[in-house]
Amino acid sequence: METRRLGNTDIEITPLIFGTWQAGKSGWVDIEDQAVIDAMQAALDAGITTFDTAEVYGNGYSEELVGKALGDRRDRVILATKVFANHLKHDQVIEACENSLKRMRTEVIDLYQIHWPAGSFNSDVVPIGETMGALNALKEQGKIRAIGVSNFSVQQLEEAMTYGRIDSLQPPYSLFWRGVEVDLLPYCVENNLTILAYSSMAQGLLTGKFGPDHQFPKEDIRSKNKLFQPPLYDKAQAALEKLRPIDDRHHTTLGNLALAWLIAQPQTTAIVGARNVSQAKENAQAATVSLSDADLAEIDAISRTVTDHLPNDPVMWNFG
Repeated sequence: METRRLGNTDIEITPLIFGTWQAGKSGWVDIEDQAVIDAMQAALDAGITTFDTAEVYGNGYSEELVGKALGDRRDRVILATKVFANHLKHDQVIEACENSLKRMRTEVIDLYQIHWPAGSFNSDVVPIGETMGALNALKEQGKIRAIGVSNFSVQQLEEAMTYGRIDSLQPPYSLFWRGVEVDLLPYCVENNLTILAYSSMAQGLLTGKFGPDHQFPKEDIRSKNKLFQPPLYDKAQAALEKLRPIDDRHHTTLGNLALAWLIAQPQTTAIVGARNVSQAKENAQAATVSLSDADLAEIDAISRTVTDHLPNDPVMWNFG
């Protein structure tokens, strides 16, 4: 699989990134450890070399599974993880990084990201300069190779960049969730930040596998996803029907069509999860789908029948 440079670094990442939120189990149902480990290894064998996790996914459990799956293949992979909003004081960042290193069985984290801005989820409001000071120190020590942020606004990004180099932004971004395009995408293009799009298949909605009457159990994070609520869900179903002739034309799946569209956007890579080997192998095929300008324009127009009706709030879930 082709690789792309991460921001201004010499780190090469794949346009498709294996996401491991589900590996932490919290917020997900019917996830089996060995199946996820097998999926990660299958993704690597299929050419996906970049893996994204976070300390908050299952309170470190996702990072542990990443270590189990990839620890003996460390020389072949790029590891990205995140420090949560409740660990952004200087000493907390250092401790969180050390814990992530141990869980993932590695001596260096390729991309270390601030998961949510300070103050999110009732966390302490820590000056970004303090957090960046710790991250810069970790970089100088060789514990991390690059710094990224997730769920930041342009204003928060600009402030963070005054304290050190940021090389990536991880926002929610998909064919059905495009708020990033208003100001964040132009900022990232201008300043050479790589976008690592999460929920790149709208948590499975873009696969087309969920029918009009599908209901998720309340333990499943998707039961809170705004895209799965009426009237957006009905608009999404109608859009999926319009996309089907395009995926037929390209002999691919709806999910891979959505991923191919996403990684064709400027500076953009796509984080995509898998709970088993077959999903991991299928996702990797998205890198082989080539879309023409006419295809991209047609997909864009269909997409807007959903995104024109989205709320201005950038958070995808009704956490309540």
